[in-house]
Amino acid sequence: MGAYILRRLLLVIPTLLGIMVINFALIQFVPGGPIEQIIARLEGSGDVFESFAGGGSETMDSGSGDYLGARGLPQAFIEELEREFGFDKPPLERFLNMMWDYIRFDFGESYFRNISVVDLVLEKMPVSITLGLWSTLIAYLISIPLGIRKAVRDGSPFDTWTSGAIIIGYAIPGFLFAILLIVLFAGGSYFRLFPLRGLTSDDWESLSLVGKVLDYFWHITLPVLASTISAFATLTLLTKNSFLDEIKKQYVMTAKAKGLPERRVLYGHVFRNAMLIVISGFPALFIGVFFGGSLIIETLFSLDGLGRLGYEAAVARDYPVVFGTLFTFSLIGLVVGILTDLTYVLIDPRIDFESRG
Repeated sequence: MGAYILRRLLLVIPTLLGIMVINFALIQFVPGGPIEQIIARLEGSGDVFESFAGGGSETMDSGSGDYLGARGLPQAFIEELEREFGFDKPPLERFLNMMWDYIRFDFGESYFRNISVVDLVLEKMPVSITLGLWSTLIAYLISIPLGIRKAVRDGSPFDTWTSGAIIIGYAIPGFLFAILLIVLFAGGSYFRLFPLRGLTSDDWESLSLVGKVLDYFWHITLPVLASTISAFATLTLLTKNSFLDEIKKQYVMTAKAKGLPERRVLYGHVFRNAMLIVISGFPALFIGVFFGGSLIIETLFSLDGLGRLGYEAAVARDYPVVFGTLFTFSLIGLVVGILTDLTYVLIDPRIDFESRG
């Protein structure tokens, strides 16, 4: 197993490098870089993309290397901006310098926020940890027992009406469910049972320990529910189908014929095999909720997390934030994949990754 883990860890290096190379190459062809953003603000345009939409008269002249939108600004000022942001160097040199810094976990400083990328990510992390951790935990705690019960009672009225509810939940987008929760329970039109902004109240520091815990859960109830709905539906059906496949196999019939209690057969034999496919979806589920699926939820509930940070950085062309978070999140995703393989072995010791290849 040690050799397999070592191979996977070594594979992280070219995979991560490939991700960064592709994204860095693509970003070279995207108009409206940070220098154009600053020029647009200085000239009062507000947004560099307005000039692109107007016919491209403000874009960079690739032949002369000058910014046509900067004709009213001194050329020395433009060159100073290029040196400050590092755009006076060739793309390959910029990429190599960036990767050398990232290897040492030096992600630089945001172009527009005057704060290091690490400090900025740590500042936004509590919101994403809240949404990702609690949504994933609730989805697994509810979906696995429900999916097992649906498999055991397949075709019963319980299975039918729960399947209907699950399909409805799966069909409702997370942001639409979030709006429904706001309208019903956050003072939209009916009840004002939950707050609509932030993770904690303004007087959180003055509350007792129990009060802080209750206040925290009071604030996260609605956004976590909105984040959980689609993952909950998918995971329940996945668990049910996985258990149904195992229940119909010969070894289960043999165990029942020997007189073993159904509960022991289910949790002593079936559970170990059926849970492998469920666990295989954990990295995608966690990473998706943690990083990708929280932008709209964060916006609706006025939460300032990594979803909004990534979106705002992409729009503003804040490259240190974009590439720093991309590098970090890709690395986390690859490591979580390795941990998933280790979980396979923990659940079913018969699995031997060492023999592969």
